[in-house]
Amino acid sequence: MENNNNKISQNNLAEEAKHEAQPRHKDKIEALDNLSLGISIVVALALGVGLGILLKNWTGYTWTLWLGVLYGISAAVLNVYKAYKKAKASLDELADDPKYKYQREHGINKTDEN
Repeated sequence: MENNNNKISQNNLAEEAKHEAQPRHKDKIEALDNLSLGISIVVALALGVGLGILLKNWTGYTWTLWLGVLYGISAAVLNVYKAYKKAKASLDELADDPKYKYQREHGINKTDEN
């Protein structure tokens, strides 16, 4: 009887350790990370336009405004590319999971089962 209680308590400790290893607010952090991409795009464009206006006022040439806008657009595209690389790395990591690896190797899809 005491051995069963020890096994149960060891199982409970193992389950608690699993829960402690994962961040408590992981879903909220991921949502904020996705929100930060949108904010970073807007900020990059705003800084580019601001830089363009500043250059236009300093130099007097209108084309420098468009240079700033182009700089902001390129910074926004760079932010999207970095977010894409991060998401792709996360999905590649998930693809190495044995559950999904087996399904991919054997061509099993949920739509095939129906």
